[in-house]
Amino acid sequence: MRAAVFNGPGSVEVADRPDPVILEPTDAVLRVVLACVCGSDLWYWRGESPHPVGSIGHEFIGIVDEIGDEVAGVTVGDLVIAPFIFSDMSCPHCLNGSTLSCLRGGSFGNGEIDGGQGEAVRVPLAGSTLVPVPGSGHSEETLKSLLSLSDVMATGHHAAVSAGVKPGDTVAIVGDGAVGLCAVLASRRLGAERVIALSRNPDRQKLALEFGATEIVEKRGEAANEAVLALTAGIGADAALECVGTAQSMATAGAIARPGSTVGIVGVPHGEAPFVDTFFRNIGWKGGPAPARIYIPELLADVLSGSIHPGKVFDYETDLDHIADAYAAMDERRAIKSLIRVGSIGK
Repeated sequence: MRAAVFNGPGSVEVADRPDPVILEPTDAVLRVVLACVCGSDLWYWRGESPHPVGSIGHEFIGIVDEIGDEVAGVTVGDLVIAPFIFSDMSCPHCLNGSTLSCLRGGSFGNGEIDGGQGEAVRVPLAGSTLVPVPGSGHSEETLKSLLSLSDVMATGHHAAVSAGVKPGDTVAIVGDGAVGLCAVLASRRLGAERVIALSRNPDRQKLALEFGATEIVEKRGEAANEAVLALTAGIGADAALECVGTAQSMATAGAIARPGSTVGIVGVPHGEAPFVDTFFRNIGWKGGPAPARIYIPELLADVLSGSIHPGKVFDYETDLDHIADAYAAMDERRAIKSLIRVGSIGK
């Protein structure tokens, strides 16, 4: 099969990889329909995080082509969403809300296990990992939103849940990438009355407002801190969501959170975390990689009902042959999030 292969910083190209086959009775083979590039993939592309040479990509939806003898819950022909981590959903860590820590689990596109940026994927623990999508004939808009549930919408939701967003809250969101924009949508979905989005990009500001942001702050650093405090009468946000992962974004989130609140942090950390200042204001930090498999069912219901449209974060489309362009478009901030069309619903 053809799939994206990571060769080192700045080099992702299409190459031949072995066709996936059933290795364990709990496996399934999935034919990929749509995939995308994650913001965390860019850290590898830029050489700022290590990644082994080999498979890459962990966000995808597709059609089940084959299942092992012990797979239950999905059948051949199902359209399914694959969360970015496979898990058994029954170990002590999964039951405690951390699918990333599953005792039997792992991540797609880790150099060895098939990545979502390819024509097909072997999915371990398929029955507990894959989420079937009911119905048929879904629109292109719906398919894009289904793809977003594999990671980015689930991650934005995780930021809001981790921060304890509740009805009537004022929420401030640091980061205007796809995760930050989905965090806007998630915060409004959870009942936030005001959502302050920090963004200096007009196109991203426009989508933030469409997703429910009530105010936009275009500043950074200390100026951003002052602007958010001014908007909140000097109190700070009831919940601050950190959706980038840099030292500056973490410092901003901590500075604009009101004393006694919790920062929901989902940006992969790069740099030192500013916990000292927030310690003395009784501000907590909670978050990490989203347990997407736990969140997908409730978010899926809202996508299918048409109440949320997170697929609008995809503003650049290409195919597998132009995978390097998909990375470059996001790296150069020409795109919020790059979608890769791999296959079709039908054979």
